[in-house]
Amino acid sequence: MAKVAILKTSPETVLEDIDKAFELAKIEKEFSKEAPTIIKPNISWHFVYPSSNTTPWQFEGTVLSLQKRGYKDLPVVENNTVVTNPYKGEKLLKFNKVIEKYNLPVYYNFKDLKWVKYEPKGKMLILPKIYKKGIYIPEFFFGKNIIHLPTAKTHIYSTTTGSMKNAFGGLLNTKRHYTHTWIHETLVDLLTIQKEIHTGIFTLMDATHIGCGPGPRTLEPHEADLILASSDSVAIDAVSAKILGIDPMTIKYIRLAHERGLGIGDINEIETVGEDIGEINFHCKIGDNFASKVGDLLWFGPLKGIQWLFFHTPLVYIFVFGSYFFHDILWYPVKGKKVVREYLQENKWGKLFNKY
Repeated sequence: MAKVAILKTSPETVLEDIDKAFELAKIEKEFSKEAPTIIKPNISWHFVYPSSNTTPWQFEGTVLSLQKRGYKDLPVVENNTVVTNPYKGEKLLKFNKVIEKYNLPVYYNFKDLKWVKYEPKGKMLILPKIYKKGIYIPEFFFGKNIIHLPTAKTHIYSTTTGSMKNAFGGLLNTKRHYTHTWIHETLVDLLTIQKEIHTGIFTLMDATHIGCGPGPRTLEPHEADLILASSDSVAIDAVSAKILGIDPMTIKYIRLAHERGLGIGDINEIETVGEDIGEINFHCKIGDNFASKVGDLLWFGPLKGIQWLFFHTPLVYIFVFGSYFFHDILWYPVKGKKVVREYLQENKWGKLFNKY
């Protein structure tokens, strides 16, 4: 039976609570101390926005708990996307404060790491059909533990996003948007690959705020005061979905991973320790924003058959600019900044963020 640790937390106790979550989830049983442990933060948006990105206390608590247990080699790996800037994100989200405080090495997979062709041993659902010249992943990932640092939130294309989706940026290059039509199958393929190349996989999920709506950026954040930890990527995503108010087995990537034996997605087969989440339900709805409606037409709708014209040619930069313009120039100044201002000035977690 899979195990997911869930703890109620507060700004005053969060670092200690993260350590408790690591203990409850038995990280030392899963991770070899002989292997380096990659820390993989999540930057869904380079701007501060509650529930969207890895939090600085999630990052720091992870480092402290790993070091306490004798894990000394802790490289941080960041990825780039066509709509987020990792350098800007590291600074605005205060990752740089944690990196500098603990003197952590940082690698950017789009410029520092060598990409090599990989032949998966397990059966693939979709990746070989998308990448006909072969699947390429960072050579650096082989033979290392990895710890994912996602947040609990909904997503316009994958319904929810968490541990399994966090590998999307790390293992695939900047042409990963080719996979959006088959995002669920892609996440299952990536978990299959992760299990082949890593010496251990662990996830610490921040749910101090959870995000509902058309994520991973234009979200409606809700304070939840929770942290989750597990060595089962499928199980922690399932528990997160349950908290958000979505039946995990109705989410295709969770159901497929469960059926293929990659983890446990059925909430009835998951042992939760710590907080009782039986009555927690934020009734999240996903919905759409302008950018997702355009994407729906091309990735899932009537124009799917000619998506190669828009996403496999220089025309893709029209959509990159459109997404940037909508999210960074329109939505964030008009709606997002008000949410962030209230968060930083009035919310207890926002006040903790200010202290970093």
